[in-house]
Amino acid sequence: MAGLPTVASEVRTARPSEAAQTRPAYEEWLASSREGGLSEWINGEVIAHMPAKPEHQRIIVFLSTLLNLFSQIMRSGIVAIAPLTMRIAAGGNAREPDLIFLSADHRDRLTETQLEGPADLVVEVISDESVARDRDDKFYEYQAGGVREYWIVDPRPNRQRADFYVLDASGRYRPVPVGDDGIYRSVVLPGFWLRVEWLWAGEQNPLIALAEILGVEKLVEAMRPGK
Repeated sequence: MAGLPTVASEVRTARPSEAAQTRPAYEEWLASSREGGLSEWINGEVIAHMPAKPEHQRIIVFLSTLLNLFSQIMRSGIVAIAPLTMRIAAGGNAREPDLIFLSADHRDRLTETQLEGPADLVVEVISDESVARDRDDKFYEYQAGGVREYWIVDPRPNRQRADFYVLDASGRYRPVPVGDDGIYRSVVLPGFWLRVEWLWAGEQNPLIALAEILGVEKLVEAMRPGK
């Protein structure tokens, strides 16, 4: 488990190739179909990102399915994946996090067009061109904006790691270590835990993982009609 994020020099050289920039009005960008791919509104410019790789998408599908099922059973809130615009501050940057969890208490932040305000939990999965964005730009932006829990998952070959951060009383992210049992326990989602090795397990079944988290009896009970 690493401490606060650092940005290596080779990461900086990747930034010029990560995006094409245009300047439509914010409302025009928000209402667009964005058929060209994922983009974000940053400092008044539209930043178009490179397409995700299959391993990136596999992890997002696994985590989103697992978190969504858990949240539905526990009635904790809602889970969403990109593209869903999160604009933490009015007039500020508009991000498209890979995955968010929004607690039931904060559902009013979700409008017909975007999430206005911070999600309770954000997950970003690193790709070659997103290292500086995820570990630097978004880290400090989410911290300042009040995203209570931030996961950074790096699935790249020979660099596999997952870092977990939670806002402390001073409003700064503190790293939360994975336990000796290889498990991370969420602060924002009480009762939810993640065995980190699941992230690298290829075709890991989210239902099997959920049964381990909740217990088979509780999972079966939750799946009965009328529950």
